[in-house]
Amino acid sequence: MKKIQIAAMQASQVILGCMRIIEQGKNPVKVIETAYENGINFFDHADIYGAGQCETVFAEALAQTSIRREDIYLQSKCSIRPGVAYDFSKEHILRSVEGSLQRLKTDYLDTLLLHRPDTLMEPEEVAAAFYELEKSGKVRYFGVSNQNPMQIELLKTAVKQPLYFNQLQFGLKHTEMIDAGLNVNIPNQASHMQDGSVLEYSRINKMTIQAWSPFQYGFFDGPFVDNEKFPELNQKLKFYAEKYGVTASGIAIAWINRHPANMQTIIGTMTESRIKEVTEASDIVLSHDEWYDLYMAAGNSLP
Repeated sequence: MKKIQIAAMQASQVILGCMRIIEQGKNPVKVIETAYENGINFFDHADIYGAGQCETVFAEALAQTSIRREDIYLQSKCSIRPGVAYDFSKEHILRSVEGSLQRLKTDYLDTLLLHRPDTLMEPEEVAAAFYELEKSGKVRYFGVSNQNPMQIELLKTAVKQPLYFNQLQFGLKHTEMIDAGLNVNIPNQASHMQDGSVLEYSRINKMTIQAWSPFQYGFFDGPFVDNEKFPELNQKLKFYAEKYGVTASGIAIAWINRHPANMQTIIGTMTESRIKEVTEASDIVLSHDEWYDLYMAAGNSLP
């Protein structure tokens, strides 16, 4: 498993997202052990996943393994208040972190992300919360999720800690941040800039993009792998899977990993065999031509 140097962390390029860890019939202990045994040392949570139950179940399962807390990285997110709004207030951030620490049965989070942008954000409130959390040792590193460059710059007018991460949806059927950069000055739909050049911004500012829902198309419309709606893409995935001796899902992850932005990819599967499939492909380096071949098979074109 390839590791990425982020601050003082040697983080696995593949992250296990724990939103589905409370799925009925799954074995959380085995899921965590399988991920760790296959090189994943980074686990992603959020205070809203399962209304907090996902963090609780993860902690209970982790305690039944031989994995030491100091050998893994725990990340959680806050700001979404279900049925209410998004909330970047100091009070809410501090309360959310305390809840996550209790549920995860840990003294600190390696990483805290602000989950979705709060348009009523006061940067000074976020800065005050981050200062307290860092000073107390409860959070080591900070980042954001689903934010564009100007929202990040607004935060940075007050926040003094480096923002190391931005979680964004990205994959072979979510290539908008790539499309716009390839269609500059072209009057077509692909040239429409939706995110303020967040890909280039991230590279310039050394922010690690964490790609979420890498196998989805649309807005949670379903997986594209082995989906008859995408015959050309799946034909190419199968071709390269056979070439490299992995699965189509593994190639889809290898496509993300190949980008020089040095992204991490979040997988949400709770099936041990699929975790192995993805991690087995994590060290594959697609060629320049193979990357573009898959990009175009996904339905994109070059000007």
